[in-house]
Amino acid sequence: MFTTKRFTASSMGKPPQRAAAQIGCVFPALTSLLLATTLLLGCGEEKKAEAAAPDVEVVQVVQKDVPITREWVATLTGKVNAQIRAQVAGYLMSQTYQNGVYVKKGTPLFQLDPRTFQAAVEQATGVLQQAKGDLARAVAQQGKTQQDVTRYTPLAAQGAISKQELDDAIQNNLSALAQVEASTAAIASAQASLDGAKLNLGFATITAPIDGIAGIANAQVGDFISPQSANALTTISAVNPILVNFTPSEQDYLKARREMIKVGETETQGMSRLVWQLELTDGSIYNHTGKFYALDRQVNVGTGAILLQVEFPNPDNLLRPGGFGNIRVVTRVDKGALLVPQRAVSDVQSKFLVAVVGSDNKVAIRPVVVGEKTGTEWIVSEGLKPGDRVVAEGIQKVKDGQQVNPKPYQSSSATATESNKGTAN
Repeated sequence: MFTTKRFTASSMGKPPQRAAAQIGCVFPALTSLLLATTLLLGCGEEKKAEAAAPDVEVVQVVQKDVPITREWVATLTGKVNAQIRAQVAGYLMSQTYQNGVYVKKGTPLFQLDPRTFQAAVEQATGVLQQAKGDLARAVAQQGKTQQDVTRYTPLAAQGAISKQELDDAIQNNLSALAQVEASTAAIASAQASLDGAKLNLGFATITAPIDGIAGIANAQVGDFISPQSANALTTISAVNPILVNFTPSEQDYLKARREMIKVGETETQGMSRLVWQLELTDGSIYNHTGKFYALDRQVNVGTGAILLQVEFPNPDNLLRPGGFGNIRVVTRVDKGALLVPQRAVSDVQSKFLVAVVGSDNKVAIRPVVVGEKTGTEWIVSEGLKPGDRVVAEGIQKVKDGQQVNPKPYQSSSATATESNKGTAN
C-alpha cells in the first residue's frame, strides 16, 4: 500500500519551492512502477495462454483416385477331392504308393488279397463253359426234332403215318427250341457272372481315379477293408488349379450385383473381369492371380453369406487343400476421393466428426460423411475439401474454437521407420 503524506514547507522545514519540486518527482515514479507491473502481468497472461494451446499433429486432406479393395478370409480346397474307398471286401495286402506324393490317374494305390476273387473268376469261367456245352447239345437235339417234323409232314398228308405221330414230332421240336433258348440265356448269365468276377478281381487293385496329390493312408496292411468301412482309404486332391473358397455377405453380393446391372453385365461377366489376389498366412502375396470359378446357388440361412470360389494356378503345388489366406479384389475405382487417416475420424454416437484446424490455428469440430476404408485411410464423401488441415493425433485434447499448436502428422509406419534407422545407427 502506498500512503500519501501531506508535504508542507513548515513540516519539512524547507522552502515551499523546494517541497513542490520533490512532490513532482515522486508521482511520476509511482506511475512508472504501476505501468511496469501491469505490463509484466499482461505478458504473463499471454505466455500462460500460449502454454495452454496443446500440440496436435495435423494432415492435409488429399484428393486422388482410389481403387476400392475388398478382402475376405479364405480357405483352400482341391478342385476335385476324390475319396478313395474299396469297392470289394478283403484284407489289405499292400500299399503301393508313397503318402503325400503326386500320382497320375490309374496309378495303383492299394492291393487287396486277390485269391478269393481269382477263384470266383475261375468258377464263373467253368459255369460259362458248361452253359456253352448245354447249348451245343440243345442245338443238336433241336436239329433232329426239326428233321422229324420235316419228314413227317408229307407222310401225314399222304396218310402214311398218323396225324398223332406228326403232332408228337412238332411238340418235340418246340421243346428242343425252348431248350436252345434256355441254354442261350444260361450262357448270357454265366458270361455276366464271369464279367462280374473279373471286375471284382480288378477292384482288388485300388487305383487313382484322377491326377492329384494322394493323402496319408487311413488303413494299414492286414486291415479288413470293405465298401462299408467308415473312413476312406485316402483322399486324392487335384490341386492345379486349386480353388479358394470364401463367403462374402449377402449385402456384399447385392451391392456388387447392382453395380454389374448398372453397366449391363451378367453375373458371370462381372465376376470374370475381376482380378483376384491371395495373401498367404506368412504375409506374402501369391505370385499368381486368380479368376472367378463359381458362385453357390443359395445364401446360407445360418450365416447370411454366400459361397464364392476363385481358381488359382498352382504349378508348383505350393498351395495345399485346407490352407488359409486372405483374398482381395479391386471392385471399382473411386475418382477424386478425399482421404484422411482413420485415426482423424471420431465416431460419436454413430456420427463421424473431424477436427479441422483453420488458418488462425483454431479448431472447428465438423461432422462428415465417410465412405469406404482403404488401408489406414478413410474416404470422406461430405464435410471436407481438398487442402483442409485435420487433426490426426491429439484429437482427444481439443474442442471447438480452441487454439492449438499444429505440427506435421507422423504416421506410425513413418515413426517405426525412423526408430529402426536410429537403432541401426
